[in-house]
Amino acid sequence: METTSRATPPAAVTDRSAPRPGENGEHSTGDAELAELAGTAGFPWYGLDEAFGGRRWLMQVGAGADGTVEHGALGHGDQPSLRCESDQMSRRFAVVVTVAARPLRRSADGTGVLEATSGSSAAWLAGSGLLSCTWPVQMERSLRQDWLEQQTDIAWDLADNLGGDGWSTLSLPVDGVPVDFHYRESEYGWVLAGSAESYVHLGAYGRGMSAYGLGFSQVPDLADYAD
Repeated sequence: METTSRATPPAAVTDRSAPRPGENGEHSTGDAELAELAGTAGFPWYGLDEAFGGRRWLMQVGAGADGTVEHGALGHGDQPSLRCESDQMSRRFAVVVTVAARPLRRSADGTGVLEATSGSSAAWLAGSGLLSCTWPVQMERSLRQDWLEQQTDIAWDLADNLGGDGWSTLSLPVDGVPVDFHYRESEYGWVLAGSAESYVHLGAYGRGMSAYGLGFSQVPDLADYAD
């Protein structure tokens, strides 16, 4: 982010993720609680536009110490999972991350300063999100933690330097208006980040679904994602 030497997500937030569905696809009552929290956000949520006709679900909500929702993620397609290593890379999904645009401000308890959010915040949340659903199947388990730490450092550095060589530019519609996103691909999937005109920063990540041709739009009713 512009205000720090390393990109960080919105400060002092607690992530709450939707429970995994059971084998029969049923959701637990925790989903309703997550949807209720998401509904208190003071910013518009974004997901894939109506051109996407697949499954949608509420994936994650990040709230501050005072309960204010700072960011969240909406999933589309197959739900990522690490439970079965044999098919994790075959799952097709795209996750859209919405981050509230916040200025530099005092923390809720008055003891510190919370950094301003930016496109780098969205890039970090998207990059770390892709890592959270990626596990190198062919790597020995003893080496995986080292791999995760290395990839996390790379994600930090990339998010902190959106103008660097690690990113290209991809123009995609947001509410029907073309927006330039910072975009990058790896063998594990793709990540993009940018800002919308509605005072939010947007990030996205996915695998098996091409980012080219995607479009984003405000979600008028989160009930579409809470079923």
